[in-house]
Amino acid sequence: MKYCFLIVFAFFTIASSAQKNSKAYKITYSRSSNGKTVEGQDPVLVFSDTNEAVITSVNNITGKAEYPFEETLITPNSNSVIQVANLSATRKIFTIDSLSLGKQTFEIGNETRSILGYKCKKAKTIINSNTIELWFTNDLNIKGAPSVLGQKLGLVLEMNRNNNYIITATKVEKIKSIPSNLSSLKFNFSATDALTYRDLLWKSRFTTIPVFEDEIINFSDASKSNDSILRFANGTIILKKIKFPEIKSGSQVFVDLQEQSNGDAYDRTGTVFAIPANEKFTFMDGLKNGAKTLPIYENGNGKHYQGVIKTDEFSPLLELMRFFTPFGIKQYGHIQLKDKTWHESVPYRQDISELSSALSNQEVYIGTFIGNYDKGGHKISMNITIHGEEKQQPKDTFVLPLFNTTNIMEMAGQEYATMFNNEKGLVVNFTLEKDIKNAKLRYITTGHGGWENGDEFVPKKNTILLDEKEAFSFMPWRMDCGSYRLFNPASGNFNNGLSSSDYSRSNWCPGTVTNPMLIDLGDLKAGKHTIQVKIPQGPNEGGGFSSWNISGVLIGD
Repeated sequence: MKYCFLIVFAFFTIASSAQKNSKAYKITYSRSSNGKTVEGQDPVLVFSDTNEAVITSVNNITGKAEYPFEETLITPNSNSVIQVANLSATRKIFTIDSLSLGKQTFEIGNETRSILGYKCKKAKTIINSNTIELWFTNDLNIKGAPSVLGQKLGLVLEMNRNNNYIITATKVEKIKSIPSNLSSLKFNFSATDALTYRDLLWKSRFTTIPVFEDEIINFSDASKSNDSILRFANGTIILKKIKFPEIKSGSQVFVDLQEQSNGDAYDRTGTVFAIPANEKFTFMDGLKNGAKTLPIYENGNGKHYQGVIKTDEFSPLLELMRFFTPFGIKQYGHIQLKDKTWHESVPYRQDISELSSALSNQEVYIGTFIGNYDKGGHKISMNITIHGEEKQQPKDTFVLPLFNTTNIMEMAGQEYATMFNNEKGLVVNFTLEKDIKNAKLRYITTGHGGWENGDEFVPKKNTILLDEKEAFSFMPWRMDCGSYRLFNPASGNFNNGLSSSDYSRSNWCPGTVTNPMLIDLGDLKAGKHTIQVKIPQGPNEGGGFSSWNISGVLIGD
């Protein structure tokens, strides 16, 4: 508490002296990028006198600023920088820095130029590989700049970063004194260190939706649901009901998941998915009542595949992210190999912005599945973050899940995706109620199973047909699996010098996300359509068999 009082006292002492000083100026700055003035910008304002400078903006002064926003008070003679972050109408945080100004170094050149009639010199510095040139004047006998950088040089009238981003003074006005209400600390605040301040400010710029924290996904009869987390298939599936806020057009949406082994030593298929909470018949009914209650897909090979395609009354799982666990990360970190320092957890992060209209203002079940037969299983934590971005193009507003063959109820009897051993493969008939422009199929595919000649380790062509015409074909294959060796302490080592996690696979590696393919389908008319997927699935080999986990979501405008 004493620390907070001293900072506040020092601040108001500085602010009071500013009011008494009659030699003060207001400087307005404009930003440009790549030679063009930034549209819709909030101009930077600097108020400065012989004692200190305040960095703010036009919107801050007029009360139009959107949260969060910052104001900075600098006293160059004492190397003091006070940064105030307004996180909301009722919450402010601040930090004080007395070291950074003194550590700034510049190369002062002989070159001069005139800006707004003031003679300026050039100072140059390099920060994080960025070349920054500051043009400053001493004609006014004050110090200030549109950022913390260069505050002790004089009055900086232009800041040029890499010759492509420039902040230039457009007006210098003499005023009686720095306004007394700037950077006021009259409201609630939390004094904090600089690192925590930057972290809180950064996190306040986007919305974080906590989903899971240190939850176990395992195979055990003891796995039970509670008030917030639902568990199915002996604990290999966990779900939580989430109410999403409105996601504004153009926003970026990400899934963040952290995974550690809690006992399982093997690489496993994982998926993050969404199930609508308010529809009459969904995959949730299968989870509650058994896989046999889900709609059946048959293609003539004698197998019954539950809940994998869209019907008139049913939608398959909306897959948000496909990921694969490494071999025993964290739990098996005690295995020692020369020159190997194992990672403690594996992070997965994926942009799912194209699916945001299916989540915006909706109440849905967000679930995660990791296929395993281990009592310890895996430990995960997961968040979904929403980042506003006004300048981004609007994301796809039409989202329709068409198929998802990943058998998340594997441990509760759902059939493996072996339908591609038949020439027909997977066929989905669907009806569009309206025309769809710029339609795309968001397609995720990974091959699994077999032994040496199984589809996990043999490239196989995937062919997608729209209304019986080939729309796209490609060979899904990952050849970078060796890059993730340090995620895989329990990976088997072979006589040829390779580890299991090194081997290339059918579009996945232990410890990675599998990225969706966006397949252009053009404009689609309202009415009936057909999507077909063909893959030359390999034959059974001994006791092993191949399968393909694929998901497809139709998106568009």
